[in-house]
Amino acid sequence: MKSKIFMYLFIFSILLIIFQYVNSKNIIDKYEKDISIYKTKLAETKKTITTLEDEMFELNYFNINGNEDALTYFEAQGYDTEQLIPAIIDGLYDMNNYEGEDHPIVPYVSMTDSKLLINKIRVLNHKWIVANFTDGEFWGEIFLTYSIDENNDLKYKLVEYFLYPKIS
Repeated sequence: MKSKIFMYLFIFSILLIIFQYVNSKNIIDKYEKDISIYKTKLAETKKTITTLEDEMFELNYFNINGNEDALTYFEAQGYDTEQLIPAIIDGLYDMNNYEGEDHPIVPYVSMTDSKLLINKIRVLNHKWIVANFTDGEFWGEIFLTYSIDENNDLKYKLVEYFLYPKIS
């Protein structure tokens, strides 16, 4: 009788060990599969990040923040570029607060009931600015030069401009 109990316990133990082995193997296989999936996703994400960083570098090429020569130009004249560049941009945005129909820098008159407003501005270097404008229905872009006079006042000069044709 005692030997049969030991035999049943032995068989039960073997079955329990086999069950634990199979279960553990399935869990480890699942984890390995998940890890390989995540490694693939991580590699794809790193590739996407590298592509976006390269694209961002290219897009920032014509931007004053990436142009050491333009920043050095202002620093050599004693200006703090961290304050000057936002002042240049704010000066153009401040032109959106105008009375009447004529925008101070945009050479068009709004063809809708709303005012023409400058939306986006990109300071290219120490002399040039590109900006776009809209009245909500019509869009255009302007190319400006700017300078700082002896009284440290910003002066903007319109060089080129265009209005996109309305597509019906």
